[in-house]
Amino acid sequence: MDYVSALVPPFVMAVFFIALVVTIVKSQGGANKAKEDAAVDAVLARAEAAQQSQPQK
Repeated sequence: MDYVSALVPPFVMAVFFIALVVTIVKSQGGANKAKEDAAVDAVLARAEAAQQSQPQK
């Protein structure tokens, strides 16, 4: 029965990893995609503006 106890942890981790990937893929897009994209664009624009406003060394 040692082989069963040796195979269970990798099998369980693989199942959880597959579930995580499926959850991530399912959460992409949908109704909130435009809102999420706009939020990311706003953060990037703010960071870029802050970087440009700093004096050059």
